[in-house]
Formats: sequence, structure tokens, C-alpha cells
Amino acid sequence: MSHKPLFSIITVVFNGEQLLPGTVESVLSQDFSDYEYWIIDGASKDGTVALIESYAAQNPQIHWLSERDKGLYDAMNKGLARAKGEFVWFLNAGDHLHAPDTFRRAAAMVGPQTDVLYGETLLVDDARTPQGTMSELSTRSLPQQLHWRDFLRGMLVVHQSFVPRTALAAPYIDGNLCADYDWCIRILKKSRETVNTRIILTNYLMGGLSKQKHRQSLKDRFAVMRKHYGLIPTLLAHGFIVLRAIGHKITRFGKSDY
Repeated sequence: MSHKPLFSIITVVFNGEQLLPGTVESVLSQDFSDYEYWIIDGASKDGTVALIESYAAQNPQIHWLSERDKGLYDAMNKGLARAKGEFVWFLNAGDHLHAPDTFRRAAAMVGPQTDVLYGETLLVDDARTPQGTMSELSTRSLPQQLHWRDFLRGMLVVHQSFVPRTALAAPYIDGNLCADYDWCIRILKKSRETVNTRIILTNYLMGGLSKQKHRQSLKDRFAVMRKHYGLIPTLLAHGFIVLRAIGHKITRFGKSDY
């Protein structure tokens, strides 16, 4: 590809024939065409590969790979290694771009110094019914101006709504369920300009690996925080996180939660 696209969209999928079509259609329906789309499949056993082949045959912007991997972040690293765009945007199977003008509106905010775009996330359930934004449903509201030190309070931006310059995006670390948290912090440390798009960028399907393995996820998050912020700030931050969670439970009693 001679032209370097603005966005490289990467979707990682495994046995996702039910979830993948909605994700792909949300990309193909964009009113902005300056992107490439990589679909990284983990050697699915269902109809996923046939679906990908069908989409790729109709759209030259779609590139794909299907082979066994060592897990989610290994697959994401494969996509990252192949990304040719100026910015990389992960949109996993089940997640959708929020609206047909999402790419265009985000692209309009890119300046020569911009290294990270970020925005709000709408959480949806299995029926795709909106439950509210991440800021509304979780303990973590989106910062007006994001700095790497803000992540001491937790993962404040959903990974799918965090769009960094590809040149700053090093591979994900191995063996840590919170590798995306570490990845975002490392990128923010290097970012010259981090731009709040002030729009909902993605619709996020509630659940995910870290929710399924919650205890290990907490341990892995602590390890990431200690590496970047030191032991004492991490311990103090965890005390704050616990108190914040208790307050959140009280204020949202009887309401849907994330």
C-alpha cells in the first residue's frame, strides 16, 4: 500500500461468527475511507473464517490472518506488527464504532503534534441495548485532559476508545491480564499531545476477559501500577479505589452497574 492510511483498525476474534458481523459492519459503514482494517483470527473452528473471507473479497481495505495464538494480547500484537496506519484502533469482536461519522469526527481533531485520541464509551448488553456511558456506570469518569499519572486511579479510558499514534505503540507485555492498562500508560508517557474528542467513540459489549478472571486481574493491575508509580503510591491508590467503589455502590444502589 503506497498511501499510509490515517487509521489501522484491528479486530481480534476467536469463534466469533455471531459477534463479528456487527463489528465489521460498523467499520464498513463509516463515511470516512482513509483506513485499513486488519482482522486477526485465532484459528476459529466455527464459521468465522468463512465470514472474514467473504468480507475481504468484497472490500480491499480488509486484510486478515488466521492462525493459532497464545491468547488475546499475542493476537493483538500480531495486528499491531502489521498496522501501516498513522494511528492504531483496537475494536474487538462484539464492539462497534458508535456512529457512521466516528472516523471522520476523530480525524478532524488530529493535529501535527497529536499522539493520542480518546473519548467516551457506551456500554451495551448482549441484546445491544445501551446501558449508559462508562463515566455514568463505573467509578471512573473520563478526564477532561488525560495524563499518564491519571491512570493511578485505574483504567480511565476503555481500550477501544483509546487511539494512539502507531509509532508510539510498543507490543503488549506477556502474561498479564492488564497488559492493555500497561500499554496505555507507556504510550501516554511518550505522548506530545493527548486529545479528548469529547464524543462517544465506541459501543463496548459488557463482559471481557478481566471480568471473567477478576482475582487474577486485580493482581496483574497491582503489578502494572507498582511498575509505573512505585509501591507506596500504588498502595495509597488502592485504598482510594476501595473507598471509591464503596461510595459508588451506595450512590448507585438499585441501579444497573458495570
